[in-house]
Amino acid sequence: MTLKFTKYHGLGNDFILIDNLASAEPLISPEEAVRMCDRHFGIGADGVIFVLPGKNDIDYTMRIFNSDGSEPEMCGNGIRCFAQFITELEGQETIGKTYKIDTLAGLICPTIKGNGQVKVDMGQPQLKAVEIPTTLTDKEDKVINHPLVVDGTEYFVTCVSMGNPHCLVFVNDVAVIDLPKIGPLFEHNKCFPQRTNTEFIEVVNSNYLKMRVWERGAGITLACGTGACATVVAGVLNNKCDRITTVELPGGCLEIEWSDKDNHIYMTGPATKVFSGEIDS
Repeated sequence: MTLKFTKYHGLGNDFILIDNLASAEPLISPEEAVRMCDRHFGIGADGVIFVLPGKNDIDYTMRIFNSDGSEPEMCGNGIRCFAQFITELEGQETIGKTYKIDTLAGLICPTIKGNGQVKVDMGQPQLKAVEIPTTLTDKEDKVINHPLVVDGTEYFVTCVSMGNPHCLVFVNDVAVIDLPKIGPLFEHNKCFPQRTNTEFIEVVNSNYLKMRVWERGAGITLACGTGACATVVAGVLNNKCDRITTVELPGGCLEIEWSDKDNHIYMTGPATKVFSGEIDS
């Protein structure tokens, strides 16, 4: 069949968006998503996102297949693109409108800010080992600056769940990290039973961090929204940054706030339309 799609990116983290409102299940299989994400033989993307109908008082449901066919719980850059794509489907961009989006990580609420910017209430970070999940420590304990040996090198890691797992490592210079080599070793480490996203973080100052990411199921990407949120949480927990901090990723910057009022993480950043098209699936 011929499938209509629109491609968006959030700081270079790119997605194929599909209007899936006529069905409660994704219109294509994970295997088809892998082919569509291929940058040589397909459209090219880090993932395929489906806009499905919501239930009860929920506006929409979001599902996503990674470029390897796996299904993550949520995607921070992806949900900004999702929100902007919704305005396209609805035929209008209402500044200040907040949507209730059901995800596998729970309820997420993006707000349209205008000029392609979307602010997202990402909810509260989860910090217990059982919530990540990881076997690095006892289930009810937090994993903060905990030693982990990977490929013969000892790293000190902090673990955060933003509905999906993150392992965060502070380093002196993110540019020297051999991400293609070390990223998969973190992702598939046996202490992460559901695998993990891995972020390497350089502290520029108390309100500015640099981060590079190896995403679970996608590999190296230019940006990771949930990873940027987890980065600031780890920075605060390790007394390395403020609660309101800019996170610089290879694709650009996100503004992150970990509120001390409601414990929620708020992420603000762009969602940019690239093009629309049709593909034979």
